[in-house]
Amino acid sequence: MNPTQDKMKNSLFILGIIVVAFNLRPAITSIGPLISSIKEDIGLSNGTAGLLTTLPLIAFAIISPFAPKIANKLGSEMAVLIGLMILGSGIMLRSSGILIFLFSGTIFIGLGIAICNVLLPSIVKEKYPLKVGLMTGVYTLSMGICAGLAPGLSISLVNIALDWQSALSMWAVLTLLAIFLWLPHVKRKSRTQKKATIQTSISSLWGSPLAWQITLFMGLQSLIFFSFCAWLPEILTSRGLKLETAGWMLTLMQYAGLPTSFIIPIIATRLSHQKGIALGIGTLMIAGLTGVFFSSSLSFIIISIILVGLALGAAISHSLTLISLRAINAKQAADLSGMAQSFGYLLAAAGPFLIGLLYDLFHSWTIPLALLIVAAIIFTFAGIGAGRDQFVSEENNEASTTSA
Repeated sequence: MNPTQDKMKNSLFILGIIVVAFNLRPAITSIGPLISSIKEDIGLSNGTAGLLTTLPLIAFAIISPFAPKIANKLGSEMAVLIGLMILGSGIMLRSSGILIFLFSGTIFIGLGIAICNVLLPSIVKEKYPLKVGLMTGVYTLSMGICAGLAPGLSISLVNIALDWQSALSMWAVLTLLAIFLWLPHVKRKSRTQKKATIQTSISSLWGSPLAWQITLFMGLQSLIFFSFCAWLPEILTSRGLKLETAGWMLTLMQYAGLPTSFIIPIIATRLSHQKGIALGIGTLMIAGLTGVFFSSSLSFIIISIILVGLALGAAISHSLTLISLRAINAKQAADLSGMAQSFGYLLAAAGPFLIGLLYDLFHSWTIPLALLIVAAIIFTFAGIGAGRDQFVSEENNEASTTSA
């Protein structure tokens, strides 16, 4: 292959990563502004409606540990293609308007996204080991663009005479595009590749405090993100905003985080440790959540949402960057990603359901918002711990040496 062909192939591969990343959030973030319509149409309580955001996270938790095993057997590219196919099927099932398919399709959406979520950091680690920060920034920025567009666009589609089912089904078009662009990069995994992968396998990460700190940081920032995706429009309409305005506030939150989602990974890879980054993210998050807690005017709400958005954009990209930085190779990155996203999203899954349940019990957003502030404080300390300059394998070796 000549240099021009090699450059073209690399460009197409990067484009494939970008379009795959486009699909990793809209199917979830598009739900928030439509929850009222879905509840009214099907007859759901707030707690049950919260499952529409919680179920994908439970699916994340269940499938994430198995995603590296699927990649080991079939190859990472093939595993991502399978994830996209499952995601597209889930979007169409959920959009049927039938109760059983609403929830089963939601589970399929979570399963498909989870496979892609887990494997993208390891693909970046393998293909671009010297550009981890840049490539992580590129695909998290891509993820954020469509995640931010989904809430506002979904409610706008409903307002131009489409029903909520049609508005949700539109996102399957993006999944089909991703499948089309990713398909040329899929190749069978040879026996030699399988053997090499097995040889680089590491011992369990469960005994690593560093791995658990990364997991806690990822899980709690995700808990806040998905809780806001599910309930921010409802919170803001209770403060007097129109539903369409509240939906675009969720879009504002997502877009506010785009600059930080791109910049933070690049900065993180140039530092000897990342403790200060976690402290900065936590400070922005706590300030923004406190502002939403006490908000009394539109301008104050907007400023607070921008702060939360800046923090969330930085937090998700920093979580994924930490997975690559704390792993010694692509296989270890996949294992660490599987652990962080499995236990992390299991923790995050409690968020939307618990927020809805607390509102049903107390008929106020005060306690749910206070819970999110506490979560922000905890994940800040976890992020500071995860920011120390060390591989998880080095930590395990040090522990073995000490015990000996």
